[in-house]
Amino acid sequence: MAGAAGPGTGPGAARGDGDDSLYPIAVLIDELRNEDVQLRLNSIKKLSTIALALGVERTRTELLPFLTDTIYDEDEVLLALAEQLGNFTGLVGGPDFAHCLLPPLESLATVEETVVRDKAVESLRQISQEHTPVALEAHFVPLVKRLASGDWFTSRTSACGLFSVCYPRASNAVKAEIRQHFRSLCSDDTPMVRRAAASKLGEFAKVLELDSVKSEIVPLFTNLASDEQDSVRLLAVEACVSIAQLLSQDDLEALVMPTLRQAAEDKSWRVRYMVADKFSELQKAVGPKITLNDLIPAFQNLLKDCEAEVRAAAAHKVKELCENLPTEGRETIIMNQILPFIKELVSDTNQHVKSALASVIMGLSTILGKENTIEHLLPLFLAQLKDECPEVRLNIISNLDCVNEVIGIRQLSQSLLPAIVELAEDAKWRVRLAIIEYMPLLAGQLGVEFFDEKLNSLCMAWLVDHVYAIREAATSNLMKLVQKFGTEWAQNTIVPKVLVMANDPNYLHRMTTLFCINALSEACGQEITTKQMLPIVLKMAGDQVANVRFNVAKSLQKIGPILDTDALQEEVKPVLQKLGQDEDMDVKYFAQEAISAVAQRLTKLDFPVKDNEEPSAPGADKNHFLRPRGPGEDTGKGPAHQLHVNTRDTPAQLEIAELVHFS
Repeated sequence: MAGAAGPGTGPGAARGDGDDSLYPIAVLIDELRNEDVQLRLNSIKKLSTIALALGVERTRTELLPFLTDTIYDEDEVLLALAEQLGNFTGLVGGPDFAHCLLPPLESLATVEETVVRDKAVESLRQISQEHTPVALEAHFVPLVKRLASGDWFTSRTSACGLFSVCYPRASNAVKAEIRQHFRSLCSDDTPMVRRAAASKLGEFAKVLELDSVKSEIVPLFTNLASDEQDSVRLLAVEACVSIAQLLSQDDLEALVMPTLRQAAEDKSWRVRYMVADKFSELQKAVGPKITLNDLIPAFQNLLKDCEAEVRAAAAHKVKELCENLPTEGRETIIMNQILPFIKELVSDTNQHVKSALASVIMGLSTILGKENTIEHLLPLFLAQLKDECPEVRLNIISNLDCVNEVIGIRQLSQSLLPAIVELAEDAKWRVRLAIIEYMPLLAGQLGVEFFDEKLNSLCMAWLVDHVYAIREAATSNLMKLVQKFGTEWAQNTIVPKVLVMANDPNYLHRMTTLFCINALSEACGQEITTKQMLPIVLKMAGDQVANVRFNVAKSLQKIGPILDTDALQEEVKPVLQKLGQDEDMDVKYFAQEAISAVAQRLTKLDFPVKDNEEPSAPGADKNHFLRPRGPGEDTGKGPAHQLHVNTRDTPAQLEIAELVHFS
């Protein structure tokens, strides 16, 4: 740590003079000199508090000079300092004294770490707005000039971000100097500086006079776009969007388009990628005439580029390009000049290209209309539904609603089904999970008859998947389907199949029955829950696996609010009381939890749990919840191990919940 405090500002001086008002700055200096980085960082984050304690005068005369002298520290400390100083104007006396903040920020703008420099530039830009025009020319512009002509490339790169904020309010003479400095940086020997200048070229162009844009910015753009470094050239493409918005059609054609055409055919794929990535913005900036004459041919080349990354970026922009075409003649342009290239991409060798196309191609149906969609797009959709890459198939399925609006889902259903079945049985569980999430959407599009005939069996199969995340998602899926198709459908189609699983030999499947009942009870209502679901839950209270039994208690607590008082009194109460005496402590715990919840509805019922008792099993201690299961009791699999934490739990119980973990 370099630098020292000035006379009378050190901690020794403060204590020696007996002046307690100096103590805050003394503490700050002590912590800034501490070997512990965290202490130094904490003291920097308290700068505003220290400054308030010192007052504006001493902040300017003592604190800021000290900070300026100590710009040699860990990057995280300097980053925090740069951020703090951006909000310091009010603490140094307001806009009239904003220039006092420039020296430490100037030093920070020259350090080696990029994130620190960027944050210092951000703070400087913020402070520049608080300068008066006179103060700007007196203090801020000289700082920009010093940075722009610094020996180290770090200062010159920082300067690039400051030109646009000081130029609009400068006098004409100073504006000429600023433009000259920017021109110098655009032709700097160091590629990093040229990169920084290219990244700020569009921003700077926006604040310049139109004549200066034509006479100075466009030549700079042309030079940067033909720079030997592709990292500079690709940034020039980004600047092209801003420059194109400022020029007339004639000026665009003469000054910018030759360079843009060159960029679209650049030898570096990274530059071509940037053209593809910014294509929609370029299209809007240059207007419809130039788009038809120049951009469409360029886009065709990008769609058949030799690099997959470029083709994928262009494929992502297909829908936006078509939407932004002029309405008159749009259909003809797409059919003749875009669609032939899209057809080639459908069978591309790279899966990322096909996936990118699949994510947007469905949107073309709303643009081209029913006849063209059926004749030209439908074969492409069906080809992608049969693609070997799961992501391609999923992207098509997730956007089916676009086609449904135009041609109706029946046109797709026969070819769609095999793809759905294949995805539903994919070896990767994440693929199966993704198709489950789209099932409610598909159900709404296909209709209940088609769904029952073709997809119902899939939804039931997911309930016994070997991955818990699939079983959980399938349970949630059933609830959404009931909400979509109604309780009558659920009673006839879903509930009987779910309840059959209660007799499954696998205890995980039996627990899935309970989870389904939890999810379906609210959607199905009291009658179905009481007559069909409750008897099964009560029967499962005698299950030999403790995990099932304590999930029975949790299920009874969950469906309790739906049941009527008679059912709670005559059926639920005896079962919960029996579970409360279970040999397994976890079962006892959740049974007591359920009893407490049910008691709120049955206020006259004589339950063993009194008001002043904790809702936990008698004699239970927190370490008991960590015990291993007995023989035959599987603790490491299935959803039932998830410990329920109630908002009324004591701190000890919450601690238990945090400790319990089953792999």
